Amino acid sequence: MNKFKLQPVPFHQVKIDDRFWSPRFEAHRQKTIPVCLEKCEETGRISNFAKAAGLLPGEFEGTFFNDSDVYKVLEGIAYSLALQPDPALELVADGIIAKIAAAQQPDGYLMTYYTLNPDKQRWTDMSMHETYCAGHLIEAAVAYKNATGKLALLQVAVRLADYLDDKFGPEKDHWVPGHQEIELALFKLYHETGEERYLRLAMFFLEERGHGYGKGEYWDADWAGAAYCQDDIPMRDISRVTGHAVRAMYYYTGMADAAADCGDEGLANALDRVWDHVCGKNMYITGAIGPSSRNEGFTEDYDLQNAKSYCETCASVGMVYWNHRMNLQKGNARYVDVLERAMYNGALSGVSLDGSLFYYSNPLSSDGTRNRKEWFDCSCCPTQIARFLPSIGGYVFCTSEDGLYVNLYLSCQASMTAGSAAISADMKTDYPWEGRVTLTLSEVSGKLPKIALRKPEWCRSCSVTINGNPAAAELINGYLVLNGGFASGDVIILDLDMPVETMFAHPLVKENIGSVALQRGPLVYCAEAFDNPCFDGLSIGGDSAFLAAYSPALLGGVVQLTDLSTGAILIPYYCINNRGPSPMNVWLKWRGEGEPLYSVRKSSEQKD
Repeated sequence: MNKFKLQPVPFHQVKIDDRFWSPRFEAHRQKTIPVCLEKCEETGRISNFAKAAGLLPGEFEGTFFNDSDVYKVLEGIAYSLALQPDPALELVADGIIAKIAAAQQPDGYLMTYYTLNPDKQRWTDMSMHETYCAGHLIEAAVAYKNATGKLALLQVAVRLADYLDDKFGPEKDHWVPGHQEIELALFKLYHETGEERYLRLAMFFLEERGHGYGKGEYWDADWAGAAYCQDDIPMRDISRVTGHAVRAMYYYTGMADAAADCGDEGLANALDRVWDHVCGKNMYITGAIGPSSRNEGFTEDYDLQNAKSYCETCASVGMVYWNHRMNLQKGNARYVDVLERAMYNGALSGVSLDGSLFYYSNPLSSDGTRNRKEWFDCSCCPTQIARFLPSIGGYVFCTSEDGLYVNLYLSCQASMTAGSAAISADMKTDYPWEGRVTLTLSEVSGKLPKIALRKPEWCRSCSVTINGNPAAAELINGYLVLNGGFASGDVIILDLDMPVETMFAHPLVKENIGSVALQRGPLVYCAEAFDNPCFDGLSIGGDSAFLAAYSPALLGGVVQLTDLSTGAILIPYYCINNRGPSPMNVWLKWRGEGEPLYSVRKSSEQKD
């Protein structure tokens, strides 16, 4: 149905049982989902649907786009149910879905803010997130159907999408979504249903940008303007990222879907240009983006502040979405490298280890006062984490007509089809702590001529064996490609060298001149004063040698780095602020001789 070079293996076909990820899924199920449901109840987000349906009396409560948080929690519940069935949780979700369905208007419209404020007119301000909420409903509906087989929410989504299709489009009304989301959601609905009108509507919303149709609060504000919403130029002319970071990520994700589904070379070229700009000049070492709190987004190239960094959690998750689509389109592992960087660092730091507290913005330096919170008035980030974490099974494998691609390394079992081959695979690993990955092909029915294993950009050397014998692998687009055909019972072992790396910033990143950061495998490290009594004087030198040792009792079990020359201790960045308030730095003073060399690692703060 689509023209992606690679096809993703859906989340519900990947069963994860992993030492690193499984505790996070359990924390998500035990704490994150309950916290988000409780807060959505307390703040009226869920009761707004009952009120809009006439089931309860009362006025609208909260921010106008609060419906979207309920949809994101439902999407997260769907992924969680696929990981671990939970009848009680499913019953709660079904009850919320019933309220949503009852709140839908006879014409298909659904946004409780307008239903409960009849004095306000629909579709008069493009800043009001009407299509944004619709997009999150659609994504939740597709996920819930795939996880449970239930159609009630999908039927609501289809009615809403049909309403939008009747209202907007060529020779109908113009509309520039003030916050992108409907575009990528409509592509999902198209893939789910096969109805091409949803693809055409997604293309319409994308094509509307950059032609002067945008009107509303954001367009009129002196701090925002058209560039804030990426409405300053048509999408095929894009070469630089502007404006709000989350909006940009959702926009580029939709563009990548369009480039693949429509075979649009102009879109593909624009995406290449803006990807180079984002990842080459505007991405933090953690994969996070958007340094400014003023516009929740971008300022100027190489403006990568540390203590004042905004780095919204939602934007890091958006980097995962966009780079996933880029990888599917191009078949190039460099996009998964960015996806992995953002996932393990910029996104994972957005939630506490126990799953109950959240960062909206993620600092790279702190005096100890920037701590996670249980909720926010605008709580897009807690609900974003709620839907993202249990979905990562959908990023592990891809297939093509002639082979299986392994993008992420974690312990799991998966069933998939590649061309004529039906495959059952079992992957075992202690990644990201160790670099050995064992892939066992439990069953292969049909011909499987190729397996491609991603060689991460941080890995300098590696080796591959097949059934105990050294294998010759050709490195193509960042993948170690194994050819020759595979059969049931074959065992492939990949060993990735995982030394501690010193990382130096590009000289135009002014805050990091004379500083160094540490990375091991996909994980960026940091120092907390909690572990380092001489925190203010910490430095890394050319004579530093690091001991990497797994500490099962530390922060749920992590590999801790110890500088043997100074005794300095560093922990993975995603673990910050889990033991109480503490000053923290990712970038530490460099005491080596002369000017530091730029790192060879492909990161936006680093030179090739």
